[in-house]
Parts: sequence; C-alpha cells; structure tokens
Amino acid sequence: MLVATHCSVGAGTASRLRNTTLRARINFTLWLAIALLAITALVHLIDMPDAFEEVTYKGLLFLANGIGGLVAAGAILAGRRWGWWLGMVVTSGALLGYIASRTIGLPGLPAEPDAWLEPLGLISLFAEGLFLALATRHLAAPSQAIHATPVNAER
Repeated sequence: MLVATHCSVGAGTASRLRNTTLRARINFTLWLAIALLAITALVHLIDMPDAFEEVTYKGLLFLANGIGGLVAAGAILAGRRWGWWLGMVVTSGALLGYIASRTIGLPGLPAEPDAWLEPLGLISLFAEGLFLALATRHLAAPSQAIHATPVNAER
C-alpha cells in the first residue's frame, strides 16, 4: 500500500506534466522558427550588395526579405500570430524567387541554371523550407499552442 501511494500520480500532477511538456515543445518550435527566419534574413542581407550589382530591384527584394524576416522573427518572439504569416510570405517568396532565377530567370536577368548549389542559396533554401513546414504545422495546431508566448511566461 505504501508503494502504491508513493508511485501514484494524481490527475493534477499528470496535467501539470502535460502542460510543461507542451510548453517546452512550443518554446522549442518558437525559437527554432525565430532562428530559421534570422538565417534567411542574414543570408539575404549578406548577398544584398551582389544583388544590387545585378539589378536594382533584386537588391531591393533582398533588402525587403532581410527586413521582413527580422520583423517576422520579432513578431513571433512577441507572441503575435501575424508573425508566422509574414514569415511564410517572406520564406515562400524567397523560395519561389530562387527557383525562378535558376529556371526561367527574373525580369532583366537570364536564368542561372549553374547556380543551384551556391552555399548561401542552399543554406537559405534549407532554412526557408524548414520554416514553412514548421509554420504550417504550428498554424494548424489548436489555438492553445498558437497563442502561447515563447518567453518563460507564467500561466
């Protein structure tokens, strides 16, 4: 009887454990999303001077991507749902631009079929694709997970 009493877990304890696990998973998802957006932004800001040399609008798109990625990351950090949507716009736009620039070309620029394996491009593709998968999963989750705050907030 002593062993059974000692090992039993009450409903309140099980609920707290579930909430702690959920909060840890949400925090990991949020911080990973923020890191992936920061990587995407950084890659585009690093490559921005070269993009401006090619054609001005491409440089401006890289600048907008960098700023948009950082704004989205900040919004996610602040617990704003629209940050996830902005991050999806930024990363999907970058992915589509990357594919278009290597296949059909961009306005005023020929296609670059030999540029598929550029290191910064691959890093960006990985971060953007992973963010899109993460954001899709996060936005499809129950509202409890979507509105949770990333910082160690007390409930």
